[in-house]
Amino acid sequence: MFAKTNRAVARRVGKVAVEAQSRNFTIRIDEPKTSGGEDTGMSPVEALLCSLGACQVVAATVFARQMRVDLEDIWVEVEGDMDSAGMMGYTDFRPGYERIRFVFHVKTDAPPAKVQALIDLVEQRCPVGDSLKNGVPFEKPKVILEY
Repeated sequence: MFAKTNRAVARRVGKVAVEAQSRNFTIRIDEPKTSGGEDTGMSPVEALLCSLGACQVVAATVFARQMRVDLEDIWVEVEGDMDSAGMMGYTDFRPGYERIRFVFHVKTDAPPAKVQALIDLVEQRCPVGDSLKNGVPFEKPKVILEY
């Protein structure tokens, strides 16, 4: 009904730094020096948390209008726990986040029950949250050798 395909390209531009592009926008992603990077941008897993938080704020803003909730301000703190041992090959640890937590800060004159209903709707409909909670099938990658 409203299907579309989003595209992004990520290319290494430094030691491990990456520039990722989608549409006309570019972000720089890197690793801290302690992880072999040059600390010129957030890490990929930090960017994932930012993407999730941004999606929740956008969704809340859109749904608040529909629910007639006047949001004077809204932001969300997102934290994720992970052990990098999983990325290093230790099989007792998963390579990704084990748990993600949120704290929504909402400045509004709406009653608490209506604000909670808004946040519940965000949890149900946030596309990034849905992708993380419910998983997305990955197709086997195609590989093109450049010479």
